[in-house]
Amino acid sequence: MGLFDKIRGEFVDIIEWTDSTGDTMVYRFQRRDNEIKMGARLTVREGQVAAFVNKGQLADVFEPGMYTLQTDNMPILSTLMGWKHGFHSPFKAEVYFVSTRRFTDLKWGTKHPITLRDPEFGPVRIRAFGTYAIKVSDAGTFIREIVGTDGHFTTDEITDQLRNLITSRFADIIGESKIPVLDMAANYDELGEFVTGKITQDFKNYGLDITKMLVENISMPEAVEQALDKRTSMGVIGDLHKYTQFQTANAMEEAAKNPGGMAAGGMGMGMGFAMANQMGQAMPPAGVPQPATPPALPQSKQYHIAVDGKQLGPFAMDTLKPFAQSGRLKRQTLVWCQGMAQWTPAGEVAELSSVFAETPPPLPPK
Repeated sequence: MGLFDKIRGEFVDIIEWTDSTGDTMVYRFQRRDNEIKMGARLTVREGQVAAFVNKGQLADVFEPGMYTLQTDNMPILSTLMGWKHGFHSPFKAEVYFVSTRRFTDLKWGTKHPITLRDPEFGPVRIRAFGTYAIKVSDAGTFIREIVGTDGHFTTDEITDQLRNLITSRFADIIGESKIPVLDMAANYDELGEFVTGKITQDFKNYGLDITKMLVENISMPEAVEQALDKRTSMGVIGDLHKYTQFQTANAMEEAAKNPGGMAAGGMGMGMGFAMANQMGQAMPPAGVPQPATPPALPQSKQYHIAVDGKQLGPFAMDTLKPFAQSGRLKRQTLVWCQGMAQWTPAGEVAELSSVFAETPPPLPPK
């Protein structure tokens, strides 16, 4: 040990930490050989706790305040080290300062789209993102479960893991909620509170509290949003007949502002008026009901027939009559059409009775 170190060791030992980074969650106090003098002064500021670790084992945790280290206020460490009352020799221990302030504006978001079944659009994919805030609630658990021996632990080292927790719970909740996509914007606060309640215990297992979670945006794929914009535009236009007349009037006004182009554009304007007139005639005025389109003609049933163990058809009724007259279709011939449960002899199908009306029944046996 150098002369300067020897002289410095004669003065009162001071252990403290001031943070200027804003994102440091845990800081290990730097001390040569981790040697601390008995009677050293420990300063723990508001928004901090100090944890002593001996040989990898968590010992005493100090809340905000000023302390003179001695066996009386280090009961756990005294037990681990086997100190007797009045012990005054220097000792070795690691001191971790844990920031207990609130860390805000941490980002979360879905890496991949969440597929949902929407009652209006059918299957859709959505993405979501927002922010959340956390604070250390149990310094001992946080050091044991997350920090380990890291001497300078920042929020960047845990945000990925926390984001995965949030997005996993969010995907599960949004899928079970059955909220239509267009109504989700009105439920951002409720979704944030519900997700917070679901992941509170997961965070506590790390020694953390999630104090706030915000859902800032839920969006659909760009192509779907563009289609939705077009659908909205049509709703805004309303009466297409009046909209066409309005566009034509605008074109006339623009042409009037350009006298030099009136002659050259006369033909174009004439064609525009003719087209607008045709469109106006083709589109009925607002409020006039359009003529109903007649339904499709009813289609007669078509039957499959079994001949020599082979399935033939389907055949319409007008085709089956010549088959019956020629003897190719008999009353005992099996037939089937859509809606029948199984193949049935043609003579037992009521709708085929007209086919055999002109065909004499088989001769009685001699």
